[in-house]
Amino acid sequence: MTGQRRWRDLDPRKRRRIVAAVIAEGGLKTAALVDIARRPARQIRGPKWIWAAVVTLVNSFGVVPVAYFVFGRQKPRSESA
Repeated sequence: MTGQRRWRDLDPRKRRRIVAAVIAEGGLKTAALVDIARRPARQIRGPKWIWAAVVTLVNSFGVVPVAYFVFGRQKPRSESA
């Protein structure tokens, strides 16, 4: 025996938690990437391509997409000022 746990060895509760975490991570990443694609570059702190690459490539348990929403976006400037 190698001592490695396999998917079938996990109890159903742990399986559901893992699936929920994967869905949440995918949803956050998708929302962040859609926002990056639609938002003008002047409303994003830093280059858009860097944010897109980091959001896509870093497995972060939701930390990177949330960091983008909190720190990466700038508030739109009002046109009437």
